Amino acid sequence: MKPRVRFAPSPTGYLHIGGARTALWNWLYARRLGGTFVLRIEDTDQERSTPESVQAILDGLTWLGIDWDEGPGKGGPFPPYFQMEKIKRYHEIADQLIAAGKAYRDYTTEEETAKMRLDFAASKGLTEKDDLRKAGFKYSSPWRENTDKLDRPFVIRFKLQPKGEKIGFEDLVHGRLEKPDEDLDDFVLLRTDGIPLYNFGCVIDDHDMEISHVGRGQEHINSTYSQIAVYQALGWTPPVFTHFPLIMGQNGEKLSKRKHPEADVMAHKRAGILPHALLNFVARLGWSHGNDELFTREQMVAFFDLKDVGKTNGVWNPEKLLSINAHWLKTLPPAEVAAAVLPYLEHVGVTDAKVDARLELAVKAFGPRAKTLVDMAASIKPYYANAVTMDPAAAAKHLDAPGKEMLKLAKAKLLAMPEWTSAALEPIVDQLALETGAKKGAIAQPIRVAATGGTTSPGIGDTLAMLGRDETMRRIDAALGT
Repeated sequence: MKPRVRFAPSPTGYLHIGGARTALWNWLYARRLGGTFVLRIEDTDQERSTPESVQAILDGLTWLGIDWDEGPGKGGPFPPYFQMEKIKRYHEIADQLIAAGKAYRDYTTEEETAKMRLDFAASKGLTEKDDLRKAGFKYSSPWRENTDKLDRPFVIRFKLQPKGEKIGFEDLVHGRLEKPDEDLDDFVLLRTDGIPLYNFGCVIDDHDMEISHVGRGQEHINSTYSQIAVYQALGWTPPVFTHFPLIMGQNGEKLSKRKHPEADVMAHKRAGILPHALLNFVARLGWSHGNDELFTREQMVAFFDLKDVGKTNGVWNPEKLLSINAHWLKTLPPAEVAAAVLPYLEHVGVTDAKVDARLELAVKAFGPRAKTLVDMAASIKPYYANAVTMDPAAAAKHLDAPGKEMLKLAKAKLLAMPEWTSAALEPIVDQLALETGAKKGAIAQPIRVAATGGTTSPGIGDTLAMLGRDETMRRIDAALGT
């Protein structure tokens, strides 16, 4: 059977880099096996979930090129794809569990629950700030066996029935994971406002959407035991679980929105990282294919398998990300990089650039020199400017009287050029060197300084081709004072 996998973010901010990796790995698995990738928005945290955050997640995935087969904007056979549009379904399942004696209405107040904790802590010589669960605290509701319906707020709790056995599951990364069933307590399914908690909502959604494989961060391992209990109570078959290793910051802590700016996917877009480079980088944070470091998108799809995800946490390495980005800037098709650099050119005031032969030439010329799209845009900008910023020292050295004489000879040749391409323009220095006996540097540098204002640039052919015939002649005339 072809897999059905999902990415189910909570829209409480930007797309986190860990979420992006989770989405990527699930997407790669689905694409390799011809399966389905579902995007589901778990928006039950009404205090923090916002439409802006939903859009930020959609924008982040779209920028990365991670497309979904079912979900927001796409629809699908198992709607809705927002949890808050599915409240009635959660209530129906909760009522089924109550009717079967597997859940109950708990009218215990927060104050009464707090007193239980305080009394337990006092009996153990602890304070409420201590980890009471480690000390053996388990919530015990006085309403567990009471079926009365009262006109007052209540939560619905799962009614665990420990049998002195192990509850567990097979994980594709960690193998068999289990714990004693008596370690679990009666966890909440629905809050007093009727909104489901994670361990309840995701079980129903994954079942209803026929999700076959759940791949998510290892921080969800402990909650999976409670979810298994719900699956068993409902007589449903759980999906195959894979819990991914963490991504750690350079300070040794888990990459977090609060402490690590690099956790924001779109921060890397702003910094000039190619989406493919970011995907290539995060794919390797916990997964490997031999010693390979660089992958095309097609290779990632062909090579990725959930079983090859490791247990070792990935560590963020900004230098490695820049190195991968630099590689793809000079390796991806020029048209793809040209399209990617356009927004950065607009940001620095270049509004007339478009993806054409001229910009692709610029991308090829500066790709080997740039680490980011920001760098590349800065290098390309002068070639789209209406004026040259002249370096006085370069002008004094190379646009003296002999330099201008050589520039006049170059101008005459350029005016006679029938074709204005890099290949046609490149031999001009060699031709003038043969005709005049001058050194190539004495010919190339006056042309370069006149054209760019400085002494460094790509080859003369590429430089003049990027400027275009009219702008080249205008700059030469300005340098000659004509």
